[in-house]
Amino acid sequence: MADFSTNRAIVFQRSLGYLAMILIVLVIGVPIFWMLSGSLKTTQEIYSTNIQWVPASPRWGNYADAWNAAPFERFYFNSILITALGSSLEIINATLTAYALAFLRFPGKNLIFVILLAALMIPAQVTILPNYVFFGSTVFDLIGESWINTYQAIILPGASVAFGTFLMRQSFLGLPREVIDAAKVDGAGHFRILRDVVLPMGKPVIVTFALISVVAKWNEYLWPLVITTTQEMRPLTVGISYLFDAEGNNAWGVIMAATFFVVFPLLVVFMFAQRFIIEGLTAGATKG
Repeated sequence: MADFSTNRAIVFQRSLGYLAMILIVLVIGVPIFWMLSGSLKTTQEIYSTNIQWVPASPRWGNYADAWNAAPFERFYFNSILITALGSSLEIINATLTAYALAFLRFPGKNLIFVILLAALMIPAQVTILPNYVFFGSTVFDLIGESWINTYQAIILPGASVAFGTFLMRQSFLGLPREVIDAAKVDGAGHFRILRDVVLPMGKPVIVTFALISVVAKWNEYLWPLVITTTQEMRPLTVGISYLFDAEGNNAWGVIMAATFFVVFPLLVVFMFAQRFIIEGLTAGATKG
């Protein structure tokens, strides 16, 4: 009787788990499917009360209209450049800092870590005005030219974030110390230990943070909007706004097609890297 009750409890728990997963898939998947469906419809079909999830006559021309409505080639170039350089700097800084906090001994180490944790509580929006003033007037006073509307101004404020350092430090603390101690006995220096021992063993969390960083850089909107002043310097997220009509007469099919240009690269990345996301987020979860 006890075994029967235990089996029923297990089945019930699994059923709840499956229902929760189905609900999450619906919450995430339905808006994406509606976007894809809407990108193949006319505005009248989108506004119709007779909802049609699969359009009878797909309008593939919406994608061509969206691409030609704004300089999307330039927007793509800007997004790829900003994401590649910004994420690379962020990953390098986070890895080096996390290694130092996990394996080096130096004065004020714990204080630095506390300050790092405090930085996690500061919203990114708070830093927009100080950064704008710095890249405008302060940089002008230093070098004689403003960095407003430049790639370096878009990239540098996000070259390092506290979350990546915290995530990697926690994971590095969970690595087997015996392997690291053995490398030290063999005469390996810190750079070699990092390259040959820590990075291979910490690959899941590094890839996870790389994905988080890439998604954040690719989707960033507010700071590129504030710091850029010309159409040629703006990424995809800001470029889509050029398709909106000021009077509200929006061609929603074209806008949804343009939105697909932004979403599609991230969907591809997640499809190929989802395994590392799960491994990385659970790595070092029990270490402090």
